[in-house]
Parts: sequence; structure tokens; C-alpha cells
Amino acid sequence: MQTKPKVMILDYGAGNLRSITRACLHLGADVEVTSEPNGLENSKAIILPGVGHWGDAMGKLHEFKGILLEKISEGTPFLGICLGIQTLFEYSEESPTIKGLGIFKGKCIRFHEGLKIPHMGWNNIKIIKKIPILEDIPLDSYFYFVHSYCVDPVDKEIIVATTEYGREFPSIIAKNNVFATQFHPEKSGKVGLKVLRNFLNL
Repeated sequence: MQTKPKVMILDYGAGNLRSITRACLHLGADVEVTSEPNGLENSKAIILPGVGHWGDAMGKLHEFKGILLEKISEGTPFLGICLGIQTLFEYSEESPTIKGLGIFKGKCIRFHEGLKIPHMGWNNIKIIKKIPILEDIPLDSYFYFVHSYCVDPVDKEIIVATTEYGREFPSIIAKNNVFATQFHPEKSGKVGLKVLRNFLNL
């Protein structure tokens, strides 16, 4: 009998838990939601979702930093979504004095004035590199976005896909077992579910 992939979804008060949990259950994953750092100790995969304000999110998320770094260094597959990709960096223009997780060097910047903010709706990605979570994903696929800030990594090698909205910004980043998307795969139809399935297959 095939064992279900077990994934831990981190609840740090940034919302959007229901849709990602339902999507993972739909794909046959064994899903748990935890709001405590020690809940991640036995996780086989971690998803960090989230929508909302950087400062509010980081106020809760900092207590998870130690265990997250430990699990990532052990090789546990990790997926950040929307605000979850932004928190991986050092700081955001939304709350410049509040530190991020600092897993990657760089910052989060606001889209420039003159654009409709937030960037909301369907937009396509330009895939630069093929990685496991993009297996069988067409090069010009459309995904669902809702965000006012985007990441600006120091190391451009971690950028896997980009999207255009006033400027070209990273819509997927990855390094080793760490993956993150600016879009919401759980709200992006069949192609989004395929990204999640590819992650769970890790």
C-alpha cells in the first residue's frame, strides 16, 4: 500500500490556510496544520502559505525561525507561497525595521506608483530553469497572483521563473530543497495543482 505524502502547513496567523489545506487533501496528502514550532519537528514536508502584512506576519513567524532553518538544512522539502516567499528574505519595504527569516539575502520591494496595486488576477510566468516542481508545466503557464510587493534576491541564480507587471519580477525561486512561489498554486486551477502535486511527490 502506497504511503500518503505527509505535509505540515504552518499557521502563523497570516491566513489562507483553508484553500491550501483543501488542495493538498484533494491531491491525497496527509495534511496537518500547526501553529507551534515543535509541531514541525517530525514533518516530512513544510508549506509556508500566507497573505497580509509583513510586520504582522513576522511578529509570529520569528519563533519558527530556528526549527525552519534546522528542517531546511536536513533537506526537508519546503514550499513558500505568496507572503511565504517574501518572508524568506531579509526585510521588506512594507515594514523596513522588521527582519525577515533571512534564508535568502535580499529584500521585498513595492510595485511602483502608476500600477494598479495589488497585482491581482491571472498572469503568466516565464520559466528560466527546470526544477522538480515544474515538471510537465508548460513554459508560458498562467497562475493567480495577489500581492503588492515582490522579492529582489541578491543571488539571481535562485530565480527560476519571472513575471511581468510594470517590471520583471521573480515569480518562482528555488535552491536545493527550498521552493517558493509568488502566485497561489492552490488557486490556479489544474496547472497550480500540478505544481503542488510535483512538490508532494518530492
